[in-house]
Amino acid sequence: MSLLRLAWRNVLRQRRRTALLSLVVVYVTVAVLFLFGFLDGYGESLVEAYAQYVEAPVVVAREVWWQDPDPENGFRELPAVAHPLVQAATPRLSLYALLRSPYRVQGGVVLGVDPEGEKTLSRVPFKVSQGRWLSAPGEAVLGQRLAERLDVRVGERLVVETGKGALGLLVVGLVRAGVGNVDFGGVYVHLEDARRLSGGRVLATHLALKVPRGKEEGVAQALNQALPEGLRAQGVWELMGPIRADYEGSRLFYVPLLGLFMLLAAVAVVSTTYVSVRERLREFAVAESLGLSPFRLAAQVALEAALASGLGLLLGLLLGYALLWYTSTHDVFGPLMRLSVELLPESGLSEHLYTALRPVYALYAAMVVGLSALLALLFPGRLVLALEPTRYLKGE
Repeated sequence: MSLLRLAWRNVLRQRRRTALLSLVVVYVTVAVLFLFGFLDGYGESLVEAYAQYVEAPVVVAREVWWQDPDPENGFRELPAVAHPLVQAATPRLSLYALLRSPYRVQGGVVLGVDPEGEKTLSRVPFKVSQGRWLSAPGEAVLGQRLAERLDVRVGERLVVETGKGALGLLVVGLVRAGVGNVDFGGVYVHLEDARRLSGGRVLATHLALKVPRGKEEGVAQALNQALPEGLRAQGVWELMGPIRADYEGSRLFYVPLLGLFMLLAAVAVVSTTYVSVRERLREFAVAESLGLSPFRLAAQVALEAALASGLGLLLGLLLGYALLWYTSTHDVFGPLMRLSVELLPESGLSEHLYTALRPVYALYAAMVVGLSALLALLFPGRLVLALEPTRYLKGE
């Protein structure tokens, strides 16, 4: 306790060095918190976009359809899916088609849906910005940006052609979801129309399931053990495909970035502590000549660095969590995400990104600061242990 009081007194006495060391630790702490919060928030935005707009939390389809998404590989008979966590299920029929307006032609993917069943599983029906959602065969709803490219408006007709049929559909609504895949490529038609366009031999290509958030992969694995042979369920992470690989690859940057932050904190601790020790060697020599052992002197130096780092860590946690709270409740990154959606319309990105806010980030930041401080104290500590009191007492 006496060493602790003495260390605290020295920390207060050396205010400039204490402030410098604490500021660096504050910066490192805030950077670590923001790094984890941003990347986790980015992952959550991807999962939400794919689960609620692009795909579904869980999708069940035939094995051959997963390998070759041709409507011919779809269901001739809808399977029965039983799991306590499945909250809703709706059939979908996906097929490639040529879209013709009076002015433009473009290829795309048409999704045949049950209008009422889709409302229980997807947010797309509630993002219609002009017109209304599907209600009967003969209608189509388009992504707003796709409609602009085709130069088609609500109330006009759109011809959908496949290799097995063609239909003239009335555009009854435009969707503005803020998700690139939907706004730039969404084409939604009634399930009956999609069946006619596919040749009428399949009922659906896949079955979309709604499950609680965070349970997608577990439900998919459980279903794969119970489904008949030839059927396979995939959770939202699998459905994301290359986007998932890109996200997981970005998480690999955790290691070098954390290493950089640790190095920065270690340099700040070692430089500040080393200068302090060099300037106080005579003071340490006097203390050692009065009976204070070199190990206790080294412990005092370590305590001083720990107290200054601890102050920086506490202040950094306050500032870091305040920043995460703000960015988790305000769409700060909206302009950046909207630009990303414009540049990468098929990436499944959302126009909104909010950081994650989790208590475990404090542990990560404390580990980075603690490890860097321990590594940095080795050199100043050795300087104190190698002290020769007689040399400094003589003024040499």
